[in-house]
Amino acid sequence: MPNVTELDHPLLRHKLALLRDKTTTTGMFRQVAREVSLLMAYEVTRDLKLEPIQIETPLETMQAEHLAGKKLCIVSILRAGNGILDGMLDLIPSARVGHIGLYRDPTTLRPVEYYLKLPNDIADRLVILVDPMLATGHSAMAAASRLKQAGVKAMKFVCLLAAPEGVAAFTEAHPDVPVFTGAIDRQLDSHGYIRPGLGDAGDRFYGTR
Repeated sequence: MPNVTELDHPLLRHKLALLRDKTTTTGMFRQVAREVSLLMAYEVTRDLKLEPIQIETPLETMQAEHLAGKKLCIVSILRAGNGILDGMLDLIPSARVGHIGLYRDPTTLRPVEYYLKLPNDIADRLVILVDPMLATGHSAMAAASRLKQAGVKAMKFVCLLAAPEGVAAFTEAHPDVPVFTGAIDRQLDSHGYIRPGLGDAGDRFYGTR
């Protein structure tokens, strides 16, 4: 599928199996999700631009490389997106952070924004939008649209798991936003859950129901 990357790494597959297992405790789920997020961050940032810099090692002067331009920004879709945000910040602690809060209107079933906090200069940064699940795609699509309204020009979307229906909807709405996921599962069920999936990611992160 164009512009969609299903990450394939033995450690990632192993850790996704732990996240899917219903016997995995809340504390273990949180820790493993953090580890998975860090692994995914390596792949998502593979094409970041570098520029030369002169440094002094303990032995001599050398020409090294560091990241070019402004630091990227990670934007979490509340609340479950914070479970991915934490792992990515372990790898990129200097990244700026934004949050988008969305809830589903019970009548229209469409996402409604209730919170937005972004860096003032987000339009000048590469944005990594994170949410554990890409199910129907409605929340991710709304968040990506909101970021574009804020001036974001370069964006990637990262999730642990995706459903084919969500991938199709998101890529149709935002063909210019690459999608990175740990796995594309079989389908959505009648309640909008990914099958086989891992259940409600937010509830499993925070021990709620």
